[in-house]
Amino acid sequence: MKKRIMMLFVDGWGIGRNDPNVNPFVKFKFNFFYDFFGSVPTLRKSKIQNKFFSIQPVNATMGVAGLPQSGTGQTAIFCGFNAAKFIGKHFGPYPYSTLKPLIQKKNIFIELEQKNYRTYFSNAYPQRFFDYLKNGRRTLSVTTFSYLSAGKKLNDVNVLLDRKAITAEITNEIWNTKLGYNLPLVVPQKAGDVFYDISKEYHFNLFEYFLTDYAGHSRDFNYAFDVLNKFDGFLEGIVNRINFSKDLLIIISDHGNIEDLSVKGHTRNPAIGIFVGNKHQELSEKTKILYQLKNNIIRYLED
Repeated sequence: MKKRIMMLFVDGWGIGRNDPNVNPFVKFKFNFFYDFFGSVPTLRKSKIQNKFFSIQPVNATMGVAGLPQSGTGQTAIFCGFNAAKFIGKHFGPYPYSTLKPLIQKKNIFIELEQKNYRTYFSNAYPQRFFDYLKNGRRTLSVTTFSYLSAGKKLNDVNVLLDRKAITAEITNEIWNTKLGYNLPLVVPQKAGDVFYDISKEYHFNLFEYFLTDYAGHSRDFNYAFDVLNKFDGFLEGIVNRINFSKDLLIIISDHGNIEDLSVKGHTRNPAIGIFVGNKHQELSEKTKILYQLKNNIIRYLED
C-alpha cells in the first residue's frame, strides 16, 4: 500500500489564547505534545512547522454567524461542502435533517470506497449502542452515520478484544466503570500503537475522540487535563511508529471549545489542524477551511 492516511478527529479543540487561566493547553505542559511540537499553538502564534509536521488554524465558522456546532462542522469535514451555509446556520450536535441525504451520498467513506480505497473507522461501540440501533433509533453523529451509510459495520467488543478497534475514551476505563464491562485497561501509548497497526491495512483509518468537547463544556480543568493527557499518550504511541516519508497523520477538529474554559459553550476560535509526515506542508496549506479537507485527502491518495 503506497499511501495511507491516519486521521484523528478530535471534537471541540480550537486554537485559543495564551492564557493559563482559561486554556488548559497553556496551563498544563503535556509531555509528548511539547516534546514533539515544541510549543502549543495560540491565537498569537497559530502556525507551527518543521520538516516533520505543520500545525495550521482551520476556519470553523465558514462565514456563517453564530457559534460553530458539531452537526454542520463534521458534515463539512467528512463531506467536503459548507454545511452551515447550506442550511443557513450552525447546527448540532447531530446533522440537520436536510443534510442527511447529502451525507449518505458525499461522505468520505463512500467516495473513497467507490475509488477502491480501503477505509476503516477504528472506534468500538458497546452493546448498548447496538441495542439502540436495533430498536430503530437513528439519531447518530456524522461520523457514525457516514460509516454506516457506506455499508460498513461498526466494531463491537469482540473486535476490540481482537485489537482491531479502540474505545472512544482510549483506555477502556469508562466501559468498565459505567457500562459493566471487565476489559483489560490499556495505556494510551499502547492504544496508539494498536491504531497504527490497524492503519497498515487501510488507505484511510479514522479514530474519533469526543471527550474533549465534553471536557470543554464541563469547564473543569482537572477533567480537561485527564482527557487531554490520555490523548497526548495516544498520539505519542502513533507518532513513535510513523514513517515520516510515507505515512500521513491528520488531526482535525470541528470547532473550538476546550481551549477556553472560561465559557461553557463553543467558541469561534479556529479549529486545530495538525499534519504529520508525508506532504504535511502541502496538505496544511490547502486546508484553511473545514470543508476543504475531504477533497484534499482524496487528491492526496490519487496523486
